[in-house]
Amino acid sequence: MQRDGNLDVIANHYATFIVEEDFAQIAAAGLNWVRIPIAFWAIEVYPNEPFLAKTSWTYFLKAVEWARKYGLRINLDLHAVPGSQNGWNHSGKLGDINFLRGVMGVANAQRTLDYIRILAEFISQPEYKDVIPFFGILNEPQASGGGDSGYMPKESLRAFYAEAYKIIRTAGGSGAGNGPVISFHDGYYGFGDWTGFLAGADRVGLDSHPYMVFSSLTPGEPADFASAPCGRWSDMFGGAMSSYGITAAGEWSYAINDCGLYVNSVGQGTRYEGTFPGYSGALGSCSRWNDYTTWTPAIKAGLRDVGASTMDALGDSFFWTWRIGESAATGKVEAPFWSYKLALEEGWAVTDPRTTVGHCQSLGSSGNSFYAAGGSFTGAQLGQGVTDAIAEVPSLASYTWPPLEVGLVGNAALLPTYTATGPIPTLPVPSQPVGTPAPTAVTDFGTGWNNPADTVLMQVPIPGCAYPNAWDANNAAVPVC
Repeated sequence: MQRDGNLDVIANHYATFIVEEDFAQIAAAGLNWVRIPIAFWAIEVYPNEPFLAKTSWTYFLKAVEWARKYGLRINLDLHAVPGSQNGWNHSGKLGDINFLRGVMGVANAQRTLDYIRILAEFISQPEYKDVIPFFGILNEPQASGGGDSGYMPKESLRAFYAEAYKIIRTAGGSGAGNGPVISFHDGYYGFGDWTGFLAGADRVGLDSHPYMVFSSLTPGEPADFASAPCGRWSDMFGGAMSSYGITAAGEWSYAINDCGLYVNSVGQGTRYEGTFPGYSGALGSCSRWNDYTTWTPAIKAGLRDVGASTMDALGDSFFWTWRIGESAATGKVEAPFWSYKLALEEGWAVTDPRTTVGHCQSLGSSGNSFYAAGGSFTGAQLGQGVTDAIAEVPSLASYTWPPLEVGLVGNAALLPTYTATGPIPTLPVPSQPVGTPAPTAVTDFGTGWNNPADTVLMQVPIPGCAYPNAWDANNAAVPVC
């Protein structure tokens, strides 16, 4: 892809990278859900933000119709928010975190809540709620450590999640079980820190992304890692299901090491070769692992075992990612551990995910403890018997919004905020396709807004306030607004 800022290249990528055939292949592979990452710029951008506004929403609507057609359900994942919630490239900018952190930490979070609200209103409509029943509201917030470590404080992230819960359940309108399951990423604290959070809430869940790479690495062939997912994750995920409720792994891959073109971002090197910044101790060359055309039947069989063990251990999970694009230089996928489509084509994917139940046990380990014990969720966790999804959660009152503190600057009361005076940019719905001959009936696509009683205005900048750059404000002066 070009690096000249040509937004037409991005628009072409949306139009060609994932198409209807991919959804047909996903369904044919025995998979029943897709997790679709979306960024806030699907809704709008502010001046000087270098993102292609609104275009991705057009293609998300296509994905909704393809999911309907092939019997798939969607986990909508808000992957990038204003200011960056983790400082990684997939959050909109590689570098500093400016969400619940730094001078613009509160304002960026306010803006994010409105985007969550807009998405929630759309997917809570009766025309969409059954095909998009799951909403991951913030991908991988880098919270673990908090306070003086420079990340966002844990209690501030909890307060954000509590406010988002109220917003989403308001968007769902009256009645029990309306709107999506709300998925909270664990912020890298681990599941134990979330036990009891919003107890009794209507359909909330936990998300974590278990990878065998990105920290310490162990050398070996794929077969050496066959039972590793069982030991690492079976009790972890099963325990969270028992103590908290709905728990899903939003991402996993076949990667037994961090080899692969740009896996660690452009120019970052790899831990496996000892070229990743701050990491030493090379284990070998990545050339072997990047060229799947040289992989032996033993390698592929080992990877199938890794995949089957992972599915059995996690219980409910999403692979990252369906497709990796082919290199323009070689015409091949250069990060083969990360493409489920390639794994199916080349023979290391599990061909029927249903057969993975009990795989850990077959390897002498244990599978997901919740399912092994015949566990079940409570009525509220399934959206049953809930009369008032907000009033029936007493712990919501213990969280203050805006938060009392943010990372780096502490007292959040000193920071600039936005004000609720702007119009809401309701997301557009599909248009009735033109038929030949003309359609005999008109499809109801909804209005884009589920709850007409939800009329609070949008949080927008205060006129005359000289806000610092929302993406680079960690060391900025606090404006007087």
